[in-house]
Amino acid sequence: MWALIIERYWYFTMVLPKQSAALQAEWLARTDRVSWKARQIRTAMISRLNQSMTTGFPVMQVLVPMSPLLGLIGTVSGMLEVFDSMALRGNADARSMASGVSAAMICTMTGLAVSITGLYPVHYFRTRATRETELLADKLSF
Repeated sequence: MWALIIERYWYFTMVLPKQSAALQAEWLARTDRVSWKARQIRTAMISRLNQSMTTGFPVMQVLVPMSPLLGLIGTVSGMLEVFDSMALRGNADARSMASGVSAAMICTMTGLAVSITGLYPVHYFRTRATRETELLADKLSF
């Protein structure tokens, strides 16, 4: 997920300004900006840039809520390790259970950390894509 977030950050800071400027120059180079055809071309330009901005959003929006669930899979495997150690020794020895509990906690915390730290960037990029689309629509005036 963080690779996608870093890629989107790179896109919004390095690529988007160039693409937006190129679209504005292309629009301003047109002599006809008021006909129905020109409006459809403008709509297509805005849509193309919006689609480029929102690439990867569905994957990020799925990974954020899925991360804690993947952490729970690790939790279950760690608890199974605890139960195996209890079954082998026949008693509840704290030392034998510690590694399983540790594995369970690490997996749970990792899943939560990935999910929580991914919430803000996903929301930020979604909001920024909407704002940039509206700004481009304003700049490509009739």
